[in-house]
Amino acid sequence: MKRVNAILSASALVLALSLPSWAQEVRQLPTQTVTLSGTVATIDYTKRMVNIKKADGTFETVDVPAGAKRFDELKVGDKVSVTFNNNVSARLKPPGEAPVDTQTGTTTAGQGERPGGTAAVQRTMTATIEAIDKSASSITFVGPNGWKYSRHIVDPTVLDKVKVGDKVDITWNTDVTVAVQ
Repeated sequence: MKRVNAILSASALVLALSLPSWAQEVRQLPTQTVTLSGTVATIDYTKRMVNIKKADGTFETVDVPAGAKRFDELKVGDKVSVTFNNNVSARLKPPGEAPVDTQTGTTTAGQGERPGGTAAVQRTMTATIEAIDKSASSITFVGPNGWKYSRHIVDPTVLDKVKVGDKVDITWNTDVTVAVQ
């Protein structure tokens, strides 16, 4: 799930910071889809980690959550495909509104002969603008549990609409589908 969180964090801020306006409205952003396909190279059942060798010869490590059913049926050599769909919205938070840091989710186990399934996660967090660098057109956020992210801003007029200390609620919905062939 570390990879999922990294993808969520990156996609949330990449998309959120390219918005032309930071009005008090919620802005729904385009869905981002990431697919990882390859062959299971190694499995650490104790740590619940799987190394997947991609077609280009590189490896990706996937942390498998404890709630994933049928993990013990996965074998080295299995062909897998993992698809992440991210929907992101962002909102400049009004002064005095309480911060949020919530996550909800559901999972379903594959019913077929091979392991697989789906998971859906919704995460909302309040992040604080820690720094704005107009010369580099970038902004840095900090959030709960030491979460920190800096990003180049596509539309530099956004930097005129926010200031250090402003709070932003970022919500992303992610669904993950895992298929084992």
